[in-house]
Amino acid sequence: MFSIWGAQQRFCDGLSRRSFLKIGAFGAGLTLADMLRLRANAAKAGNGTSSPKSAIMIYLPGGPSHMDMYDLKPDAPKEFRGEFNPIATNVPGVQISEHFPLQAAMWDKLACIRSIVSVDEHSDTLVTTGYPDRDSRLVGHPSFGSVISKLRGEHASVPPFVSLRGMSRGTEPGYLGIAHRPFTPGGGGQANLKLAQGVDQNRIDDRKSLLSTFDDIRRDIDATGTMNGLDSFNARAMEMVTAGTVRKALDLQTEEAKTRERYKGVEQFLTARRLVESGVGCVTLSIGGWDTHSGNFTTLKRQLPQVDKGVANLVSDLHERGLDKDVLVVMWGEFGRTPKINGNAGRDHWSPVMSAMVAGGGMKMGQAIGASTERGERPKDRPLKVPQVLSTFYRAMGIDPSMTFLDGTGRPRYILDDREPVTELL
Repeated sequence: MFSIWGAQQRFCDGLSRRSFLKIGAFGAGLTLADMLRLRANAAKAGNGTSSPKSAIMIYLPGGPSHMDMYDLKPDAPKEFRGEFNPIATNVPGVQISEHFPLQAAMWDKLACIRSIVSVDEHSDTLVTTGYPDRDSRLVGHPSFGSVISKLRGEHASVPPFVSLRGMSRGTEPGYLGIAHRPFTPGGGGQANLKLAQGVDQNRIDDRKSLLSTFDDIRRDIDATGTMNGLDSFNARAMEMVTAGTVRKALDLQTEEAKTRERYKGVEQFLTARRLVESGVGCVTLSIGGWDTHSGNFTTLKRQLPQVDKGVANLVSDLHERGLDKDVLVVMWGEFGRTPKINGNAGRDHWSPVMSAMVAGGGMKMGQAIGASTERGERPKDRPLKVPQVLSTFYRAMGIDPSMTFLDGTGRPRYILDDREPVTELL
């Protein structure tokens, strides 16, 4: 049994987002074979089908400043507009931050939403499940990646859901069950994909034979019949390791040197691209810390160019590989930041409005949807709720957000209750 720990991140509320998952290979307290069996049983009980598309969800922990990224206000008073200036994109009428020159040059391949209403909580739960943390904890609403896992659970050689940022409340599967937690390659997770030293195919075959003998014994005393077919699950567990598909995707040394250089400092974006190319259904990653109550502009001068580099390289690569319609990309945080700068040259929490960047997935690009007021305080037009945005992503992935799954009490629940999409993207 291994313990895999997610990356630690502290926010202004003093809470640590460090979380752990005790795993055999993919799930809490489970062997990989157990995980696969649970996933297949869950898929049999489900009412959905696999989607051919994949998603990359880039989470900016702490709450990124909408006023300094995609929704600048150059005509507002200085205490609102801040230090940064807008620049024109290659789409007439759309401007974004001067620290996003790479995105500006390819805005016909990108889009943003500037009028999303959020809630004031330091959790990724809302933007990954569509429900505030308090509601999600009570009901156990599943994350976006876990829903994809539920509907894609039959692939043997790759996990359907990978989190490059470790575990968090927002990556949990809720009532879908722990079979749909993400694989987290951080810590010991990646080591689980490697064969133990000195183990060759002959020894693997010997171990499979021994395991089969144990399973025969367990099956004889199992009156429920749950052991039926375990051999096939063990075979699939072995296949995940021996196929090496994910292990190869995580090994960036197999990428061309010039490509690694392009992604230097933002390697997670390259890893995400390689994972979806290998067949992973959903990859989530994070970059930077955005809880900028002080020194907002100092922090963003360092972080925005990194974000620009990662997004531009990722989206360009997806287009060059013909994957732009097959891979959906979204980047957002839990809320925006106060339009008015505080006394510490920072911006505080601001849930009345925030922005999100989207790309790919067959959605309509080259636009800015919605607008905030002159000082960026709230939506001026087209106010949108987070569940509506997530509903749009589900539709782009070929998943009906009105689909239902049974919760722990046997009650059917919709993936999302608020399912009106952002029609401008579809």
